[in-house]
Amino acid sequence: MSWRDAIALAAKGVRRRPGRAVLTLLSVALAAALLTALLTIAGTAETRVLDELAKGGPLAGIKVAAAQPDPGEVDRDNARPGEPKDLDDAGRARIAALPEVRSVLPVVTARVLVTFPARTVTGEPLDPFLETAVGVDLASASSLPVTVLAGRLPGADSVTEVAVTQGYLERVGLERSDAARVVGSEIEMAAGRLFPEGAEPRVRGRWVRAQVVGVVAQEAGSGSLLLPVGQAQVARAWSQSGPDGGAALEVPSSPYSGLFVVAQGIDNVSRVRAQITAIGYSTSAPENLIATVRRYLRVVEIILSAVGTIALVIAALGITNALLAAVRERRREIGVLKAIGARDRDVLRIFLVEAAVLGTAGGMVGTALGWLVARGVGQVVNGYLTAQGLAGVRLGVPLAVVVGGVLGSTLLSLLGGAVPALRAARLPARDAIGGQ
Repeated sequence: MSWRDAIALAAKGVRRRPGRAVLTLLSVALAAALLTALLTIAGTAETRVLDELAKGGPLAGIKVAAAQPDPGEVDRDNARPGEPKDLDDAGRARIAALPEVRSVLPVVTARVLVTFPARTVTGEPLDPFLETAVGVDLASASSLPVTVLAGRLPGADSVTEVAVTQGYLERVGLERSDAARVVGSEIEMAAGRLFPEGAEPRVRGRWVRAQVVGVVAQEAGSGSLLLPVGQAQVARAWSQSGPDGGAALEVPSSPYSGLFVVAQGIDNVSRVRAQITAIGYSTSAPENLIATVRRYLRVVEIILSAVGTIALVIAALGITNALLAAVRERRREIGVLKAIGARDRDVLRIFLVEAAVLGTAGGMVGTALGWLVARGVGQVVNGYLTAQGLAGVRLGVPLAVVVGGVLGSTLLSLLGGAVPALRAARLPARDAIGGQ
């Protein structure tokens, strides 16, 4: 029996039982779709994260603060204890000039008095309180450790918008799940300044009314208010313009409270940290977190692959069951074939071809369906990332996933059909013709 004859007989068997063939094909297709979608989503997520780490971003950032003096350190020229190294424009320029630094973003904090022009969102009156406002360059928000929980970020140049953190929610008596309730509310902020008036100087505030446009989680600086860096610089300059330079209000003389340095790639973080430390500043970076993220991404990919493989194995078992039923129904046909000279391997070939056809067709349909599912998920993810002010992802189906989906479905179908095919091939002609 030639391969052409085997293929023709296999096709005839499929056509005679279209319902069973379609159900078997669908089981393979659904399994292949699940595997393709999971691998595509996992691969895209891993590529997205690793690309962000490679080019620099929040996870590849370095927080820089003024180095505190060693209590035993002495300024030899002036015979007095050493002083902290201020974060000024000269220091920022030195860090930005390092060869492996992508960008240096300023962080400016200011102490402000917060009041409410109306009742709080809970309806209860709340006494004014002192809080720290953190100013950052919101035009580069994607490079900063800032995540929007509700609402949006303030405009990069706005002077009347502010975002708050979970610490602010606790101040007004709300839980994190109630974050959306504060969006749209208003607060008044005042940076203090010392005015000499007679024997007792007085502190006066520079008041600004701002709308809360979002709730965020941020690690750029310690404070419950997040606003554009320009706002924070104006507030800080107001406090420093007093006769004592803001010393009575404990306002640092340094123009920056900190810097957020983005290295050119995750592999350069350690080297950049060492260079910044050598300049004279203290640094911190989530290097251990980055390594952990990479490991967990690999674990997620393994788990998703295992789930898809299990689905394919289940589909293979479905093919085994379908072909076993076909062997029982076609006993007489098998007996006739053997009676006219068909060998065991010819019968084996017919059933393996039938299994391969169902597996290949199911794999092709499933791979296409899996890509459509992954694309739909990608659209949802892109919508979320856009709402967070982040760049979207480009969904791509790796060639290995496409080939693996089709070939994997075919091979598993052949394995699933091997037992029924062997059983059919070993069936004696006399028993097959005489069986019912």
